[in-house]
Amino acid sequence: MNRRHWLGAASAWAAAWPLAGHAQLPDSAAPRAESVAPGSLPFAEPPRPARMRVSADRIVDITVCTRPFRAEGPRIEAQRLHGKTVIHHYGHGGAGWSLSWGSATLGALPLIRETGARRIAIIGSGAVGLTTARVAQRAGLKVRIYCRERPPEVASTFATGMWSPDSRIVTEAHATPAFNAMWERMARHSFRAWQDLLGLAGSPVEWRDGYVLSDTPFDQPLPNANAHGGSAEPDYPDLLELIPDLHPRSMTLTPAQHPFPVPHARRFTQMTFNIRPYQRLLLEDFFREGGEIVTRDFTHARELAGLPERTIVNCTGYGARALFGDDSLIPVRGQIARLVPQPEVDYMVAWRGHNLMVVPRRDGLLVQAQGEHDFNNPDRSIDRAMSEDAVKRLAALFV
Repeated sequence: MNRRHWLGAASAWAAAWPLAGHAQLPDSAAPRAESVAPGSLPFAEPPRPARMRVSADRIVDITVCTRPFRAEGPRIEAQRLHGKTVIHHYGHGGAGWSLSWGSATLGALPLIRETGARRIAIIGSGAVGLTTARVAQRAGLKVRIYCRERPPEVASTFATGMWSPDSRIVTEAHATPAFNAMWERMARHSFRAWQDLLGLAGSPVEWRDGYVLSDTPFDQPLPNANAHGGSAEPDYPDLLELIPDLHPRSMTLTPAQHPFPVPHARRFTQMTFNIRPYQRLLLEDFFREGGEIVTRDFTHARELAGLPERTIVNCTGYGARALFGDDSLIPVRGQIARLVPQPEVDYMVAWRGHNLMVVPRRDGLLVQAQGEHDFNNPDRSIDRAMSEDAVKRLAALFV
């Protein structure tokens, strides 16, 4: 299945696990979904969700990031370059935060250890760079980060913060059994690492409920299924089928069991990240264990020859396209509007067929919408009209 039809219809990762990749399958074929009659839920029904206050004047910020997608999956390999051992660790698409712990521990760290180095350099301080630095420190290594930007200026800050370990991580054509097995190991390791962060100050990780809404039955294809498919985006594999045990099943609701003016809804539970406090936690732990950060902008890979470290981990994300000439990197544009925070709003909303996804975080309500040409689009300029249109569509749910 070409998942861009689902991504365009309900925005990236909108359906959570039980629906992702199965938007056009019958309910009986969707994994771990369960229909229930009114009053027959196997657990107490949650209170009615708080009303979102939604209007364009409540937009306090709009950000755009570039996801670093590679058709063959992340590049995790060592290379001798300019007298150094460069370990490439980038190209995770929309799965950078979600897979960071497993990718760093199972992918990058073994390559670092093979060099025998006790001091290493990391280029980049985004999701993958910071996590790789912490994994290396836990392994007893001294780490110095070189970066042009520091959190919160890095592109990783502008992600929605949902657990999405398969988001544009590889094309279906490159999802070999070996890749799938490695991905599953990384996803499971990352999942355990994220669970260890629950309950910490600043709530870096939280589990939240959410609603997938639809004007048509979930077992029917969307009438505008091809509306956002004009950018030659490839097919993606359904990797989540490899880890069905890591997510609670969704519940199909009757109209009486939800407050939204749509005929079809499902409730799901999903792990989310409060990215800014989490970045601060990573930085505090990094500095506490003797880490250093040097502000530096590399314009050519040969400049690495001047670094004192002999082992360098390249975590530059999309920046690797220019710095290392990796033309396999494909930019995927993502724009998010942040509305005034509402602490009482603790649920997500995805509206199937309306290109709308909302994630509540401590720093605001994040409203994500996709453009028709986001795939292979490096443009990071803000399209305010697109975000305002998404906010208007959201407001229609609270009339």
